[in-house]
Amino acid sequence: MSGINKVILVGHLGKDPEVRQLEGGVSVASFPLATSETFNKDGKKVEQTEWHNIVLWRSLADVAAKFLQKGKLVYIEGKLRTRSFEDKEGVKKYTTEVVAENFTMLGRKTDFEQETFPRNGIKSEETAASDEINF
Repeated sequence: MSGINKVILVGHLGKDPEVRQLEGGVSVASFPLATSETFNKDGKKVEQTEWHNIVLWRSLADVAAKFLQKGKLVYIEGKLRTRSFEDKEGVKKYTTEVVAENFTMLGRKTDFEQETFPRNGIKSEETAASDEINF
């Protein structure tokens, strides 16, 4: 049996998505996502926030750039990816990211400036191949 690499997050964007165009016109967007939980510690309510690096590709990145903004609440499904890179000093570093496969904007309709977005969520090209999403 093969393993399962599945991540589901509901959180707030830490900043507006940063979008880059790669060779061949491929779009990639990234942003930090904050998830918080509260618990009682010694009779006091404590909030703990975790930050996640989110990466979106192709048309999903384009849609995120158009509709997502800092502070907005979003539901994200994806998978974990760890990659390595070299910093400015040539030291090899590692980072773990959530590669989003689809997302759903949460909150009130008035939370989003444009009202012409799908209500059932937005999927990546790979996931959307079997579904038809009308924009």
